[in-house]
Amino acid sequence: YADGQVGTYGASYFGFTQWAAASQRPPALRAMVPNVTWNDPFNGLVYRGGAIELGTQGSWHLNMGLDVLARRHRQDPATLRAAVRELYREYDALGTEGYAALPLQEFGPHRRQDVGSAFLDVLRRPLDPDDPLVRATSVRSWQDTVDVPTLNIGGWYDCFLGDTIANFCAMRERGRPTQLLIGPWSHTGQMNPIGERNFGFGAQAAFIDLEIDAQSLQRRWFDHWLRGIDTGLLDRPPVRLFTMGTNEWRYEDTWPPAGVEQVPHYLHAGGGLSLRVPGDEAPDRYDYDPADPVPTHGGSTLLTPEFRPGPWDQARVEARPDVLVYTSEPLDRDVEVTGPVVAHLWAVSSAPDTDWVVRLCEVFPDGRSLNLTDGIVRARYREGARQGSSLIEPGRPYEYVIDLWATSNVFRAGHRIRVQVTSSCFPRWDRNPNTGHPIGETADLQVAHQQVLHDREHPSHVLLPVRSR
Repeated sequence: YADGQVGTYGASYFGFTQWAAASQRPPALRAMVPNVTWNDPFNGLVYRGGAIELGTQGSWHLNMGLDVLARRHRQDPATLRAAVRELYREYDALGTEGYAALPLQEFGPHRRQDVGSAFLDVLRRPLDPDDPLVRATSVRSWQDTVDVPTLNIGGWYDCFLGDTIANFCAMRERGRPTQLLIGPWSHTGQMNPIGERNFGFGAQAAFIDLEIDAQSLQRRWFDHWLRGIDTGLLDRPPVRLFTMGTNEWRYEDTWPPAGVEQVPHYLHAGGGLSLRVPGDEAPDRYDYDPADPVPTHGGSTLLTPEFRPGPWDQARVEARPDVLVYTSEPLDRDVEVTGPVVAHLWAVSSAPDTDWVVRLCEVFPDGRSLNLTDGIVRARYREGARQGSSLIEPGRPYEYVIDLWATSNVFRAGHRIRVQVTSSCFPRWDRNPNTGHPIGETADLQVAHQQVLHDREHPSHVLLPVRSR
């Protein structure tokens, strides 16, 4: 039985397909709930800051290879079984060797299994807005035509966090009915705990604030828009966020929330982080060797199982000589950071192209440093992924603006704010070989000698959205 009114729901790819359907303006589609899905393939799906989302794309296309093989060998079960075994041997080896395959344009795990042809095409045409995969997955290009009420669901540790927020903001700017729910969740898990942090029983999607579960929330959305029942959902503010640290759910009228001030936290020689503008300070230096990249450890990731998402102690990352760490003094009061986080990094490289990664962490009194959010920029795309590429001049200072997406966290009194700076996070993002050659074309790698500047003329800082409490 159907009455001609349709509501859709689903996560990840099935969030994207909802946007695709809505862009066709079918009159029956009256409401949708896209959960942890993307907006712009240049911002977390295929690329991020010009770097390739190798971790997500490498594993996802191998998993989708199961369907490719089933279609290819449907008439020959024995051949299909053998092909599937080989496919998942490849998948199981991704984390230990497959992700490191070079040259990237001939990505071995996909090439050997004859799957992932769309990703291989992307690797041969990096950041081409006319690439078929990019064009076919660009939700942002359709949103002017979408007027369906949307309930957007995301997580602070989801690989599409930035785009979940972008989808909400796009509909809000166009005056469409829309709401936003963000929990302390990853792409594949909306339970508690996540990583090494216990956010409380009411943090999970099944017991939101011990008041409602996510499925019932979706049903209330559909009851309102499909059945005309006043569920009270629209009587509340459109944004509902989980604030980590205090572990509380809150309603907000806008994103970013009202009362937020972007406060620069400056990097200093000797590893300091403060509100004081730097003076004459010597730069910090490290060598970035793409043959020994900084390993991915937590974060907003969607990789193979050994790379778990969420907040994890960064001790083994921060102990590396190619990771710079800048830490505040212990806080004398609680500091709430809720909203978009942006880094302005002044840096010098000996290479014609390289990467810069900035990560925001919270340091607990026991010394644990837990990651909150991060971002990357590829130097050749420093003007923006859609603005074309231009190599840098070795030895010349450049200012890099790095989008760390967003967070909502209260740094408790006695805790410290920390910023990491490095040049890789592998295999989440592909390694920059530092050669300046077209990305992925060769297997050549070279060491880059990096400098991070923090002086009067080059005041590297991170803008934190601080909210008075």
